[in-house]
Amino acid sequence: MSFQYPPPTHHPSQFPESAPQPGVRPHVQLPRHRPVVTYGVLLITLGVYLLQMAGQAVYGTDVVAMMGMKNNAAIEAGAWWRLFTPIFLHGSIFHIGFNMYALYILGPGLERFYGSLRFLLLYLVAGFAGNVFSFMFSPYNSLGASTAIFGLLAAQGVFLYQHRDIFGETARRSLANIIFIAVVNLVIGLSPGIDNWGHMGGLMGGLLFAWFGGPRLSVQFREGTVFIENQRSILVSLLVAVGVMMLFLALAVALGGAD
Repeated sequence: MSFQYPPPTHHPSQFPESAPQPGVRPHVQLPRHRPVVTYGVLLITLGVYLLQMAGQAVYGTDVVAMMGMKNNAAIEAGAWWRLFTPIFLHGSIFHIGFNMYALYILGPGLERFYGSLRFLLLYLVAGFAGNVFSFMFSPYNSLGASTAIFGLLAAQGVFLYQHRDIFGETARRSLANIIFIAVVNLVIGLSPGIDNWGHMGGLMGGLLFAWFGGPRLSVQFREGTVFIENQRSILVSLLVAVGVMMLFLALAVALGGAD
């Protein structure tokens, strides 16, 4: 979700000695990471769906989905990759269209501040957490990127909350919208045939990663320009990603899959 953030509203005394004079509106330099992972994931997911369609045309069944969807029995037999691969698989044009539109809306704004590698970690961790939750609580096969999309939604909310002092009222309004969207989609997910456990797992995984491994911005003033810079190292984000996945994996081992 792309937001037009206003310049910071800090008092000049919070800046170094070269801070702007009162009443002077400084230029704000925001991070400029290009959304290469967002568009890369989008293209890969579309490509996988074309392979699914080709498999259906040739073999009369979706062999690609059969090999990669979340299937509890297969996971218990050792097919651990099925906790990741469902995020690249979809069941219909409407299904992939809705999820890829959500990725297109949410991804670029988040990746701008997260950076490419951290954003990729977020997407994979959220998708993994969602599929683990589905494995734990739902006996049905499932597929789709919505586990990761819910993680992006949670990460957007965490990012706005943690930096509400920088982005001001815009962040507060946007945070309220995000909470509303998440609640509405979880309610919709109560409908038959929708894997709401996966949605909730993705939401939790994205929230945990974003809170402890997402960017932590600080405001710096240099030569008439306000720079908003990330102070959290990528190593911390990598360790958090591993930690969150290990936590969900431990829960899955402890509780087992749904019957």
